[in-house]
Amino acid sequence: MTEPARKTPFADREHGHKCRRSVLTIGTFDGVHAGHRALLERAATMAERCATGRARVIALAFDPHPLEALAPERAPARLTTWPQRERLLREAGAEEVVRLEPTPALLSLSPAEFIEQLARDYRPAGIVEGTDFHFGAKRAGDIEMLRSLGAAHDFVVDIVDQVQCALNDHTIAPASSSLVRWLISRGRVSDAARILGRPYRMDGIVRRGDRRGRTINYPTANIESPCLAPADGVYAGRAHLPDGRLVAAAISVGTKPTFDGRDRAVEAYLMDADASATGRSGAWDTLPGLPEYEWDVGLEFLAFVRDQVRFDTLEELLAQMARDCEACRAIAETAALCEAAHKGA
Repeated sequence: MTEPARKTPFADREHGHKCRRSVLTIGTFDGVHAGHRALLERAATMAERCATGRARVIALAFDPHPLEALAPERAPARLTTWPQRERLLREAGAEEVVRLEPTPALLSLSPAEFIEQLARDYRPAGIVEGTDFHFGAKRAGDIEMLRSLGAAHDFVVDIVDQVQCALNDHTIAPASSSLVRWLISRGRVSDAARILGRPYRMDGIVRRGDRRGRTINYPTANIESPCLAPADGVYAGRAHLPDGRLVAAAISVGTKPTFDGRDRAVEAYLMDADASATGRSGAWDTLPGLPEYEWDVGLEFLAFVRDQVRFDTLEELLAQMARDCEACRAIAETAALCEAAHKGA
């Protein structure tokens, strides 16, 4: 039974004195990739072995990234919204997820002050971190300092080596949010999925666009999201709809060069989205039971299909879009079959 997320750290000074002990892992956890899941797996093992009875596994996650407060111009693009991150951390084993808002008061705590407050509020039996963990003002605290503070506050420290992942070209790379961002920004979404352990998903809201797609029989959902958009191009993907359905999608990222566009946009042509509701197969126009705009959608990017190209005629564009949709549908169907086989294994 999971507990609700707490919005800010150290809000309840008595909390730690009223509950069983905990095993903590602290970080930003953007993307919740293979390395993050390894931390939670180790935390769960430690929690089971706690001498005072099974401890709670708690993830303390900074949101937004601390650089948003310290140096906004250097803050990395988001890979996940907060609701996504909380859900993924729980799925990975966290019983409680605490949102650490990087306020000046929190970021000014010395390493010793930071750990003292954690010890008071969460009664940790252990803290599990990666090899590059730093904490406290100016990231002054390191692993050795954490071990020393653990001895003073009666918790052990367990360090997890960096997880290595194989990319599609068999390159071995360390799992990190920075690498995931690098891959996505270059359109390498299938490689990013190998680090994440799932397709990259961009959650957002459907907004009104220029409505040009409707005039050429390819109506699209225009997505506004705080998360990182992949490099310009056409992608095979899937859309998570508000009613729980998952439908194939052809996703375009870029400036629509055939129409001399300037603003970068993410648009998804949702295939077969209305078939179950209307009895006819085809593409989404207006989904039954939903407004035309202002509804939540999650776009999964499965594979890069092609670069954006400027076509000389509308006929050439339409012919290519038909080929794109055929390729995207086939990729989405293959992904669904692979997932079904994996679940049945």
